[in-house]
Amino acid sequence: MTELIVIVCVVIILLAMLASSSIRVLREYERGVVFRLGRLIDLKGPGLVLLIPAIDRMERVSLRTVTLRIPVQEVITRDNVPAKVTAVTYFRVIDADRAIVEVEDFLAATSQIAQTTLRSILGKADLDALLSERERLNEDLQQVIDQQTEPWGVKVTTVEIKDVEIPTNMQRAIARQAEAERERRAKVINAEAEFQASAKLAEAADVISRNPTTLQLRYLQTLGEMGGDNNSTIVFPLPLDLVRPFLTSPTANGQDKDRPDEPSQLEARPDVDPMRAMTRPEPVAHPLRN
Repeated sequence: MTELIVIVCVVIILLAMLASSSIRVLREYERGVVFRLGRLIDLKGPGLVLLIPAIDRMERVSLRTVTLRIPVQEVITRDNVPAKVTAVTYFRVIDADRAIVEVEDFLAATSQIAQTTLRSILGKADLDALLSERERLNEDLQQVIDQQTEPWGVKVTTVEIKDVEIPTNMQRAIARQAEAERERRAKVINAEAEFQASAKLAEAADVISRNPTTLQLRYLQTLGEMGGDNNSTIVFPLPLDLVRPFLTSPTANGQDKDRPDEPSQLEARPDVDPMRAMTRPEPVAHPLRN
């Protein structure tokens, strides 16, 4: 009786071991690549999978998106500027059979391809493009890496450049360049504002010159503003219309057109030599001395 119990226990243990080695459960995001005697036979999952012990072997493959961090890469841009770049890659397996059969370790292979492609693509770009055109560089990296990993059944969905580190002297040079650019824009804006203001003033002057009433109204408005500030002293400007007749009068220049020019005393006396009269005057006899 005791021997029978021992045999039953051994059989139960063997069946349990057999069941544990032949039954697999795959989750919704997993697939199983089954090999029978070394030959690929089928792709299993998700759910319950039955295997033949010691004959079948199954490799689990996750179909979820994998985040792969690319370590720091030292690159030299096209304009010979050294930089340290870090990036991240997102990919997923779309064909589990090829991911197992075509490459030994698709995760390590994708990481190496991403690193070499990152150095190659960024080495063809300038520093300005590396700093300001990351979106375009990300697209180029994604396309090149995806093209190389496609035979492995791996789909690269996104590549993002995380950080770009450049030397300190280059950072100072970029800061000076940005400051100079801001000053240039400020000067251009001020010049455009002055140009527009001068154009408007010219238009206003043209309108006022064609309509003198507008100038008078502006004159009265200015007087009202001066008197409304509680000023103790008011400078009353004289209108130009009142001064213009005096400015255009012939007498304003010290000349009288109605009276002809009188000859000088030297010209009125022909008997007197002008040069002698200018150099030495003739003596005049005093009437009391006679």
